[in-house]
Amino acid sequence: MIGGRRRKIPNTFGFEVEADCFLEYGSVEELEGLIAGKEITSPFLHIGQGSNLLFCKDYEGTVLHSCIGGVEVTAEDEEKVAVRVGAGVVWNDFVAYCVERGWYGAENLSLIPGEVGASAVQNIGAYGVEVKDLIASVETINIRGEKRVYQKSECEYAYRKSLFKKPEMKSVFVTYVNFALSKQEYYTLDYGTIRQELEKHPAVDLKTLRRVIIDIRESKLPDPKVLGNAGSFFMNPIVPHAQFEALQRQYPAMPHYELDADRVKISAGWMIDQCGWKGKALGAAAVHDKQALVLVNLGGATGKDVVALSDAVRASVREKFGVEIYPEVNFI
Repeated sequence: MIGGRRRKIPNTFGFEVEADCFLEYGSVEELEGLIAGKEITSPFLHIGQGSNLLFCKDYEGTVLHSCIGGVEVTAEDEEKVAVRVGAGVVWNDFVAYCVERGWYGAENLSLIPGEVGASAVQNIGAYGVEVKDLIASVETINIRGEKRVYQKSECEYAYRKSLFKKPEMKSVFVTYVNFALSKQEYYTLDYGTIRQELEKHPAVDLKTLRRVIIDIRESKLPDPKVLGNAGSFFMNPIVPHAQFEALQRQYPAMPHYELDADRVKISAGWMIDQCGWKGKALGAAAVHDKQALVLVNLGGATGKDVVALSDAVRASVREKFGVEIYPEVNFI
């Protein structure tokens, strides 16, 4: 268990922000001790690696971080495997673990930053897969020390949404996530340029697909250690089919993905690019020059600088396309 006063808060934007109190715990028992000892004073915030957070200022309260590790097989047969994973396990390390063992399902989510606990809160997704597709249940403990396991059907998963993102769930901490993965060969390939990139390889297998996904991501997304960012900053908007058809008549090249007969997901990055924002900066905050969905810290930017850029980008998209885009990143 690690505690500290005025400790810097980890965040992938690279902002110099601190918390009044920073607490880390390595087990459920340590977290129970913090709760019983009333060391978690209000206000408090539970984070992973800070990969989906935008801190606008220092946090005047307690920041908690889970270091609960471990990957445990809890059930297995010829077709599938059930795995219990600690909330503090680095997500990409878990994906690599799955690929090494021939477990199918998580490979398209390679290189997404953050930790396993946060993945279940955010419902991370990429290249046609969302983590909700793999989750069986989520183990939690609340600020009163009460434990509860939420089955997937109770988690209210939707695009970048879950029950755990609701304000009233702030006092519920994820401790373990239980995944159901396949041992039968299957791949999700019909998204973006995956098939095109795979043509450069003699055959498709898990390791090859993971390498292709990583290569695609690295070609578009900057390394936070080099250029501060939180990955995709905006969610792709979902619009009624009739609204998309009207947009498509005006913009035939607009990338889109039909969700069902009534709804279409359209590309926020494409719209931002069409508004001329790619590579543009406002002060020390900028739209990345390779992927317009990503806002970056050029060096010395603050959270308020990124908020100002976000507001300007959203206003441009609203004015040009009549579509509202919303941040995927959580503003603190």
